[in-house]
Amino acid sequence: MSNESAKIEDYSHAMLGTTRGSEESVKITGTYHAVLRGARDECYAEYVKLLGRIKWMKRASESFLGKVPFIGKALNAWVERTHAYAESMTEIKWQGDLPNTVTTVGKNYLLDNGLAGSSYTAAFYMGLISSASYSAISAADTMSSHAGWLEAGIANAPTYSEATRRTMAWSSASSGSKALSAGLVFTFTGSGTVKGCFATTVSTKDGTTGTLYSAGLFTGGDQPVVSTNTLTVTYTATLT
Repeated sequence: MSNESAKIEDYSHAMLGTTRGSEESVKITGTYHAVLRGARDECYAEYVKLLGRIKWMKRASESFLGKVPFIGKALNAWVERTHAYAESMTEIKWQGDLPNTVTTVGKNYLLDNGLAGSSYTAAFYMGLISSASYSAISAADTMSSHAGWLEAGIANAPTYSEATRRTMAWSSASSGSKALSAGLVFTFTGSGTVKGCFATTVSTKDGTTGTLYSAGLFTGGDQPVVSTNTLTVTYTATLT
């Protein structure tokens, strides 16, 4: 910068009551981290049978808990032990990060509720992005209009057993970052390919209402999944 330019800049800052270099900027970023687990090839048949038994016994334990509690508790203990045994048959198939795009409506949502909110209760949910008909994620995307991608779960493969998008529960913020308190699990009931994840304010799968906060793609590329695979996803939001 020339001396003349510096003088002009100093003068303009003086007129505004500021000094050169005093401005601060804030950048909103976030990263999803995903871990895909599935049965080891040699255990697949036994694993699928166990999942069927666990599902049946879980329904039975829930029924007995309200009628004959000690039987319900015994069945529930069996479910927990068998589930742990089934998990021992699995392995990590893939894991990776998903840097996200925070949408314009998502930024506005945080500003409106963070700086001027009244009687506001936060509620965010995570969904999955299908590879079907994918072209792009855009900062201009909204829940009612995201022409470049489709949600996985019902109409678009892969489907998963959880009835709604997964609820995002948070730990306390620290050092300018806020992370989920626990990973969110998606249990697949069909084959397909997952491209990434998104966060929104409405839990309904395939719903088009609410505010789309962010969306991101796997940095390692599309991830094919099959029935019984589980995908566990965490998320960290950061202000820098």
